[in-house]
Amino acid sequence: MTVAKNRADRVMLYDIRWEQFENLLKDLGHRAARLAYDRTTLEIITPLPEHEHYKEVIGDLVKEIADVLDLDYESCGSTTWKRESRMAGVESDNCFYF
Repeated sequence: MTVAKNRADRVMLYDIRWEQFENLLKDLGHRAARLAYDRTTLEIITPLPEHEHYKEVIGDLVKEIADVLDLDYESCGSTTWKRESRMAGVESDNCFYF
């Protein structure tokens, strides 16, 4: 495992196997940090307060536009989306299913 130089809110790890990524998701459970995995690179992000503010503003905007356009939607929150065949996984801050 190789660790890159990081910012205070972000850590990049390299040479991480898919199984390690899956185990981290399971072991960490519900948490504030978000994980993104692409082939052997893992990024762990801890959202800062201003990030959370914009997440809420954008989420409210999406809901308002959907209501005005009379679109059915479901808010899926910070769901983990992953696909082993692509060796990729990501956790959204907030996502919507239309």
